[in-house]
Amino acid sequence: MANLNKVFLMGRLTRDPELRFTTSGMAIAKLGLAVNRSWRAPETREVKEETTFVDVDVFGKQAETLGQYLKKGRPIYIEGRLKLETWDDKQTGQKRSRLGVVLESFQFIDGGTGSRDGGSEFGGGPESSTGGGYTSSPPPQSGGTSPSASVDDDDDDVPF
Repeated sequence: MANLNKVFLMGRLTRDPELRFTTSGMAIAKLGLAVNRSWRAPETREVKEETTFVDVDVFGKQAETLGQYLKKGRPIYIEGRLKLETWDDKQTGQKRSRLGVVLESFQFIDGGTGSRDGGSEFGGGPESSTGGGYTSSPPPQSGGTSPSASVDDDDDDVPF
């Protein structure tokens, strides 16, 4: 049986990265990521929203890069893997656990919202930069519009 543990997330930082170094000099960064989802309720047609908060751990040179360039509110695309942490709560003695993400690669995303040249809420147009070569795929090569953008790209005509 094959196994796969891969996570793709795009969201905004909930706080500035917490950058620390081990005694051997390896960088470790902790990020908080907020990922938003919105949809229209079928019964009431009311727009609903939910936010999922994800803790992300970053190691090595990537941790240093993210610690240097990211601030609270900045959008980012990450790829990583799930990791379950377990520990004993010192106050209650109960077993505790937390599911988080270990970053494997990332891509900086420009901060523009709703730009026509990038195509999405998080940008992704020509102004986007990569994580210093830390992405697993090349940055988008956009000539001003996204491949999925239609010629008649009018937000007022979207039925949802």
